[in-house]
Amino acid sequence: MNDIQQLQQDLEGQSPRAIIKAALARYDNIAISFSGAEDVALIELAHKLTDNLQVFTLDTGRLHAETYDFIERVRKHYGIRIQVMAPDAGELEALVSEKGLFSFYEDGHSECCGIRKVNPLRRKLASVDAWITGQRKDQSPGTRNEVPVVQRDDAFSTDERTLVKFNPLANWTSKEVWDYIRMTEAPYNQLHEKGFVSIGCQPCTRPVLPGQHEREGRWWWEEATQKECGLHAGNVIAKV
Repeated sequence: MNDIQQLQQDLEGQSPRAIIKAALARYDNIAISFSGAEDVALIELAHKLTDNLQVFTLDTGRLHAETYDFIERVRKHYGIRIQVMAPDAGELEALVSEKGLFSFYEDGHSECCGIRKVNPLRRKLASVDAWITGQRKDQSPGTRNEVPVVQRDDAFSTDERTLVKFNPLANWTSKEVWDYIRMTEAPYNQLHEKGFVSIGCQPCTRPVLPGQHEREGRWWWEEATQKECGLHAGNVIAKV
């Protein structure tokens, strides 16, 4: 743990490229989690630093058509293999059979996200020593304000095994991400041209209005400051 804290101190304030370079140098078995604009920025940075880039994405089965197109364009643009993680068929069938296709509007999104996103992510993370995410401090009003550039992933580490999580874009703003995407001409999801900022599953994502925070388009029927699907649940700092 002290080693991770020292690494965090060493890399805090460093550029995203420097953080990714340090992560790749330190861990051979490390993967980038890919779904949105921030993650493309990570891939754009990382693919120039290694020939052994490991990228994965979560296919919940409920993504927009534009998102599936985006995944394929990224794969072809960078000439990389993207591992697509799917939900367990038995778990999914049981949920939908018992509660229908839209239970999250009544019960909250945690159960559905747990089956469609968190459990497949847990399977993937059990096979790596570290992962790289596109989290930014300004993405969510109540859950990401304190995101460090390096941390022990308390959500997915175990007593026997420590999983390290790198957040190279933690100190970047949305504008900096998009400036980089435009400068490098990296692919992006066409939904961004239709008012979508933070993009998740189709039933749980909608465009935001000018002046609204980007996370207001996600799970809009729920409390605004706790909008996490469980992938980054360790970000939530308990208030005492």
